[in-house]
Amino acid sequence: MLLCVGNFFGSTSEAEWAEYRTGAKKAPIPTYVLGANNQDTLSYFPDVSGCELAENITYLGRRGVYSGCSGLQIAYLSGTEAQQQPAPAHSFSAKDVAELKTSLLSTPNFRGVDILLTSPWPRDVGTYANSAGEIDTKKCGSKLVSDLAASLKPRYHFAALEKAYYERLPYRNHMVLQETPQHVTRFIALADVGNTSKKKYLYAFSIVPMSSMDPAELVKQPQDVTENPYRKLRKEAPKSKAPLSAEEEPACQFFFDLNKHQGKKRPSDGKERGDSQPKQAKKPPQPTGPCWFCLASPEVEKHLVVSIGTHCYLALAKGGLSPDHVLILPIGHYQSVVDLSSEVLEEVTKYKAALKEFFRSKGKRYVLFERNYRSQHLQLQVIPVPLDLCTSEDIKEAFITQAQEQQIELLEIPEHSDIAQVAQPGTPYFYVELDTGEKLFHRIRGRFPLQFGREVLASEALLAQPQRADWRQCAAQRPEEAAQARAFRREFEPFDFSLRD
Repeated sequence: MLLCVGNFFGSTSEAEWAEYRTGAKKAPIPTYVLGANNQDTLSYFPDVSGCELAENITYLGRRGVYSGCSGLQIAYLSGTEAQQQPAPAHSFSAKDVAELKTSLLSTPNFRGVDILLTSPWPRDVGTYANSAGEIDTKKCGSKLVSDLAASLKPRYHFAALEKAYYERLPYRNHMVLQETPQHVTRFIALADVGNTSKKKYLYAFSIVPMSSMDPAELVKQPQDVTENPYRKLRKEAPKSKAPLSAEEEPACQFFFDLNKHQGKKRPSDGKERGDSQPKQAKKPPQPTGPCWFCLASPEVEKHLVVSIGTHCYLALAKGGLSPDHVLILPIGHYQSVVDLSSEVLEEVTKYKAALKEFFRSKGKRYVLFERNYRSQHLQLQVIPVPLDLCTSEDIKEAFITQAQEQQIELLEIPEHSDIAQVAQPGTPYFYVELDTGEKLFHRIRGRFPLQFGREVLASEALLAQPQRADWRQCAAQRPEEAAQARAFRREFEPFDFSLRD
């Protein structure tokens, strides 16, 4: 079987085609083609619903599904995306795509199709992937085809029209840790037949129909699999509205007297709640040696502290990536987020909500990351990025792409999930969180680059400050650090819940 995408009647002369149409010449194997992509070739396709054009050459039709006797299922969509209404005969519309999707998605136990044929590339197919060369996948191609591919979940998707060969890394069709594992999709774009640059225009492969495969074999994930390029999570995480603690410091106090609060129980609504919630009054574990981040420790550089709550504090990062690069830290000694008690975690959430509001007021969004590896005290790094510099999708793409380059499996997890649901205490991990609530997670099983989070943010793809990737190269003198802390404290004051009565 030969499947053709793109312009089947590219430079064919009428005389040459007449030989096939009259039977003087014959295609050596059954050949299936898509319809016209322009007005000039419409006359070659007499029946919009599909027909035999010549012996062994079949026009599949405007849209539909071809099912082989082996069970192989091929979905197809002819033409280019319509730029006007009504759609020209050589174009498809949103209605065409919706009807094709409905015809398949309404099938009981639908898992996907074996092959999808379209002439245009899907828009954004290069997201999270290997480079498509000179083709800008954010600008070329069809959004409707992207929507179709995301819904039909083809095992192979073939396209053309961009005069380039591109074999994308396979991508997932499920959300890791949220959905049942599914098969991957391989996208292959082919160049023009006989092109002078000798770009690949033929792709030979064998395929066992999905319906005949062992389910476990079908959903195996190759090592180079990437995130789905079409999935966009746009929901904003809700702001925390938790009530203020009765133990918060009065507005006039800045430095925290740890001895005054350590071991003090949080006021409760009653002596007994009648449920199995554990008490949170126990002290956090104590460090085995000097700790630079326990607030009671003499090693803490207190001139960098900008806000102090009951259980957590906020400090400027030493050698920060930017002047407003801050850390959220627990006052007591906790190694990671998954070790935090519920009341400490509640205050971490308050600080995240306050920082989101603060940075958004300045036209920025924050990126937060934690590396629970070769670290002793929890440090939540919070770095603002200008809203007009990049989108949240750009940030996720930068992290995932640079992770793949270093063979780091960075998985997207549900935005309302807790890290404790995917990592046990003592588990080494790295995770990124956007102020939209979107999260990326990596379980560290071997060596891990200590500056990875910072390197991604400093890269040309985001802040374009690669010279600031290492904090040791960015350290300032103590008077300058103190001045920056005072400036941040003053600007943050209207958003600082710890200063309210």
